[in-house]
Amino acid sequence: MTRRVQRFRSLEEMGAAPVVNSGAESGFERFARQCARYYALARPVFPRGVFRFRSLGEGQAARARITEENLRRRRLGDTAVPKGG
Repeated sequence: MTRRVQRFRSLEEMGAAPVVNSGAESGFERFARQCARYYALARPVFPRGVFRFRSLGEGQAARARITEENLRRRRLGDTAVPKGG
């Protein structure tokens, strides 16, 4: 089986490309493949270890900070994993 190869400059361009469905695969298989590609390009980074917080608010603030850092990395196109991550 021969497949045509497409190259994209961004995730948005990849998502906007027309779907070429050979009929051999289901929509879910294509979705799972695309998710794997996305996470390979811009996977989230979770800090290692166990953390204790004095309050629920302190824990939620730490979670929000990590989420913001992951979003900032994706916006900047930085796919390198920070040291300790």
